[in-house]
Amino acid sequence: MESIDLYELQQSYNRNGVLLCFNGPLTKSLIEEIGHALRNYMRNESASTSMDVFAAYIEMTQNIRHYAASQGWTEQESSATVVISQNGDGHYVVSAGNTVNAEDGPPLVARIEALASLDKPQLKAAYKDQLRKPREEGSASGAGLGLLDIARKASSPFACSLRELGNGRAFFTLIATI
Repeated sequence: MESIDLYELQQSYNRNGVLLCFNGPLTKSLIEEIGHALRNYMRNESASTSMDVFAAYIEMTQNIRHYAASQGWTEQESSATVVISQNGDGHYVVSAGNTVNAEDGPPLVARIEALASLDKPQLKAAYKDQLRKPREEGSASGAGLGLLDIARKASSPFACSLRELGNGRAFFTLIATI
């Protein structure tokens, strides 16, 4: 195994304003523990957007966890990478990436790009429309309400990417700037 240069890793984190980084399987207890750490950090920073950043982190990690569970994947297959950083403009950037089935990637990217193309009034209208729709019985999620909520609170449109991995899998990354 190649050794990791922790100094270089620290310097890279510092250059990129990384406040928190996690890589591995996302369990319910890990999501909660990381969330507590994030909330405590943001509370100490007195960030006015702390609840929005926390909400984005929770929504993104729970979506990853629900997706992996719906696929029946092992802990290793359900690994994710979550990074919370602060950009040069002082905005917080919540980034999350996980493996998806290759056929699920393009529709996901299309949905995110559609959300990214909406302005604030359109996002508000889409949120209200989604709120009025009946939820599917047995649905584990809010059918996109959380993503719409993040998009409404974001300071810039969502960014996303999809990288083909082979074996019918792809790596999906979603970035929200709050």
